[in-house]
Amino acid sequence: MNLKPIYLDYNATTPIDPAVARAMLPYIHEHFGNPSSRHAYGVTAWNAVQKARGQIAEMLHCAPEEIVFTSGGTESNNHAIKGIAFANRARGNHIITSVIEHPAVLEVCDYLESLGFRVTRLPVDRHGLVDPRRAEEAITPETILVTVMHANNEVGTIEPIAEIAAIARRHGVPMHTDAAQSIGKIPVRVDELGVDLLSVAGHKLYAPKGVGALYVRSGLTLEKFVHGAGHELNRRAGTENVIHIVGLGEACAMVHRNIESFGEHLRKMRDRLENGLRVRFSGLRINGHPSLRLPNTSSAGFRGLKADLVLSRLENVAASAGAACHSDGVVVSAVLNAMDIPPEYAAGTIRFSVGRATTAEEIDRAVEYIAAAVEASTS
Repeated sequence: MNLKPIYLDYNATTPIDPAVARAMLPYIHEHFGNPSSRHAYGVTAWNAVQKARGQIAEMLHCAPEEIVFTSGGTESNNHAIKGIAFANRARGNHIITSVIEHPAVLEVCDYLESLGFRVTRLPVDRHGLVDPRRAEEAITPETILVTVMHANNEVGTIEPIAEIAAIARRHGVPMHTDAAQSIGKIPVRVDELGVDLLSVAGHKLYAPKGVGALYVRSGLTLEKFVHGAGHELNRRAGTENVIHIVGLGEACAMVHRNIESFGEHLRKMRDRLENGLRVRFSGLRINGHPSLRLPNTSSAGFRGLKADLVLSRLENVAASAGAACHSDGVVVSAVLNAMDIPPEYAAGTIRFSVGRATTAEEIDRAVEYIAAAVEASTS
């Protein structure tokens, strides 16, 4: 019997949950109206969008009107950062971020820098943590935004967002966090984090690709990112993607109801994987913070190996490399470089990320497959 590959790359994307798919179906075939139309078909679609907005707001503990639907995490990050930057250009031009952000934040900051904005990129320690004191030291009268991710996509380190946000608030500076990787794995509440803006990516939490949301604290002014008609209370133009928005709402409702059980299962599966690998490899290195880490993420460094080579021999497990091999050498990810991971481990780092559907049997088989691929790569 041919077994399908074991999927351990949930930080890259997740499948659509069956309950999410069921919620979407009526809006594919029957309820196809434009939410802006005033007839019955439009009202049905509009109500569905508002229900989803409420579901996301309930999960994040904010008001429904503070949720703006987007095409995904990348647009949410662009809207938040550019929106604040352009709306506050007369007040200042300084943005603070970290060196380990996703490209959907770092490249936005690079772009703004080319337009004359000034960007401070905060370093991280060997666990991937930003020091809040560094953030406070970097704030100037010209600072208009602090943007630091909630949890890192490569190593899983959870950043001290509440502490950084409190510092930003004392200085009157808005705080944005990219929560694409944390939602669905740990509790995420904007009232507890104290942030002004927060990005959501649907395909990271068992909703479809191509949909996301941006939390914008009431009273905060952003320049529009997409211009056109007055959709989303005139904050984001474009006819709402009702089918995917319904899916995102249902996915967030599931998270709100089940986050504790989701997190517990993820942690059990991740720990089973790491324990199994440690038994096989005494020199294994797990990157990231030992406790402040996403429950599903394992960045495993195999000493003296090249991750691409191991993955090429790992046909039965889907995972991601932390380094890429090219003809002129090995290129280690910016995150691992920023954490000063020793080169002999960084080159051989593979990210495994488990999901809700991951089983103990799959983990045990994956350990055997990984062990065989690593051993073949050392011979």
